[in-house]
Amino acid sequence: MVNTTSPAGPLDGVRVIDLSTVVMGPYAAQILGDLGADVIKIESPADTVRVGQYRTTPGMTPLNLNVNRNKRSVALNLKDEAERARAVELIGSADVLITNMRPGALGRLGLTYEDLAESNPGLVYAHAQGFRGDSDRAGNAAYDETVQAASGLVDIANRALGTPVYLPTILGDKVSSLTIVYSVLAALVHRNRTGRGQLIEVPMTDTLIAFNLVEHLSGHVYEPAQGATGFPLSMTKGHRAARTKDGLACVIPYNPRNFRDFFAAAGRPDLVEDPRVNGEAIDGADHEALAELIDECAPALTTAEWAEVCAKHSIPMAPVLELDHAEEDDYVREGHLLDTVEHPTEGSIRTVGIPVKFSATPGSIRRLAPVAGQDTADVLAELGGK
Repeated sequence: MVNTTSPAGPLDGVRVIDLSTVVMGPYAAQILGDLGADVIKIESPADTVRVGQYRTTPGMTPLNLNVNRNKRSVALNLKDEAERARAVELIGSADVLITNMRPGALGRLGLTYEDLAESNPGLVYAHAQGFRGDSDRAGNAAYDETVQAASGLVDIANRALGTPVYLPTILGDKVSSLTIVYSVLAALVHRNRTGRGQLIEVPMTDTLIAFNLVEHLSGHVYEPAQGATGFPLSMTKGHRAARTKDGLACVIPYNPRNFRDFFAAAGRPDLVEDPRVNGEAIDGADHEALAELIDECAPALTTAEWAEVCAKHSIPMAPVLELDHAEEDDYVREGHLLDTVEHPTEGSIRTVGIPVKFSATPGSIRRLAPVAGQDTADVLAELGGK
């Protein structure tokens, strides 16, 4: 819920300039805003998240409403010398700058880290881009799909599913957003200790390669390699949710006792005696065959009945959340992960809650996403402008 009088969050007093477009930078800046930072978005009406479906006001798209809350919007044309000077002045008042503009454009506009750090040596300058700045791909355009391909994620999907699909979520953007957030926070700790800011480069592709290889480097951790890449359990074709009597659920027996209890609840005493679930551990070679047995047995009970059985026997289980009904889900509703609020221009909208809970300095939603440029006069007046 929106709370304009909530206590200051942990980043109260930190000013962030969001000079970014699409999702990666704006989502990172939004998270910092949720944690109490004063986030000022410098934008033009051509911002990508403002293009597309809207209900009342042009530019107030679902994506914009999701990633630009807890921000003030300042409209400045960076190609105009006077307005660019105001942007530089605004950045000079900030602790953090987040941008995903290409290096060439930043250079032409005089907005590189070197340009800005001279007058604001404490500035934490987070620059996100598709590929590493010292690589031969540095200037290439990058979108989530290209990053999924370049990071090995498409190969993982192809090997597991038999088709080179892109994941149906912008994982590269959002993982990079989180990487920007923790990198900025670390740099602020360093600045508070030393007084010095720094340049942070967050390449999406490098970030997602590191993310993917945590488990999928697998046998190639060793030199020479001892087995293939790919985390075995995740790569089996049976690694999927099961169909219960009335819906879908994730039911994941992980050890022999889990499997025996699962088969007993499904009314399959023959499988309770199966030697594959009566050893000290489950053999990796049996994962796919056992996954097929889970699919075979799951329709014996409803999702609610499986929830009761699995809770009783400590079998990992969760019903599949249907996004069309997320706002009706008890867990979502009780955690305020989706609340209905009144937007000044868009009327009733749903806003995504803050997932992290702080005991002393809770984050809050203090502002809903602004119309482009609605705060220009107020923000520039704080700098002594009009």
